[in-house]
Amino acid sequence: MRKYLLVACLISSSSVFAQVWPSAKAATWYAHQPWLVGANFTPSTAINQLEMWQADTFDTLTINKELGFAQGIGMNTMRVFLHHVAWQQDPAGFKARVSTFLRIASAHHIKPMLVLFDDCWSPIYSAGKQPSPKPGIHNSGWLQDPGQYYYNEPLLVDTLETYVKDILTTFKQDNRILLWDLYNECGNNGHLDPSFDLLKKVFKWAREVNPSQPLTSGYWITDVHFGQINAFLLANSDIITYHCYEDAEQHQLRVEMLKAYGRPLICTEYMARKRGSTFFTILPLLKAQKIGAINWGLVDGKTNTKYAWDEPIKGGGEPKLWFHDIFHKDGTSYDTTETSFIKAETKR
Repeated sequence: MRKYLLVACLISSSSVFAQVWPSAKAATWYAHQPWLVGANFTPSTAINQLEMWQADTFDTLTINKELGFAQGIGMNTMRVFLHHVAWQQDPAGFKARVSTFLRIASAHHIKPMLVLFDDCWSPIYSAGKQPSPKPGIHNSGWLQDPGQYYYNEPLLVDTLETYVKDILTTFKQDNRILLWDLYNECGNNGHLDPSFDLLKKVFKWAREVNPSQPLTSGYWITDVHFGQINAFLLANSDIITYHCYEDAEQHQLRVEMLKAYGRPLICTEYMARKRGSTFFTILPLLKAQKIGAINWGLVDGKTNTKYAWDEPIKGGGEPKLWFHDIFHKDGTSYDTTETSFIKAETKR
């Protein structure tokens, strides 16, 4: 989620697991998919992953309504973050809620990808009632997973292994799931070495389960300090996913660099209006190359992602230009020209 340096990374063949899909299998899988268009989805009533998935705040009415907004403009996938603490409280209940979400998404002809771990935003979290949003602050309540507890509690790794294998085993043949995004922005917030260690473990655990859906972890930064992480995730992802919040010229440079790895591409984060990454500039670029296009944010809500990353608005007033998000809570468009454009681009 930050500005990139354009530095290529090398693949270390010694770190490739035997179960990684051959490139031909990945290409065949991708050829059977429609052009994938969607958003990173959290219902507007949830500030973070725990509020989305905990039993007391799992809001099926809002999920159904807001996925309907997405369907209405032709979206067919969503990127959705899980959290191990929601599972840890009640594994059976959590998995039932995931299944309920998949049923609702399927009714809207949306096939989501599910994200297991994340190095972004708050490293500290707890089960139960979640905090209220801080006015005007982007993602003021979003949670890392596993965050600081991974470094403070050595035995947590055993819980995480059980979590990963339980979730993947339960849903490994579920054709309502597009793919598994194992780790979002690995190494962010200064977690380079410990997160790289966990990334390797998560791929190993996932390959042991061997789900029918492809595995990935997104390429999000080209800083040379991330060279080992980038080499590993590019070598071990069945489908290459990536983030780019830059303008069309820089985005195409990212595409050209990643095309060299010979696998299908899905952009799992883009669209920051004030940075020149807009639907008008990026969506046609990706459509022309059948690259999946998943922007950050669907409905303005408790995540506060209409506000820019590092530009809080005191008191939470309306920003002059929304950073992310497409709809107001009532389903009206932030920009009707924009939603009409998306709908036109997604017509089959």
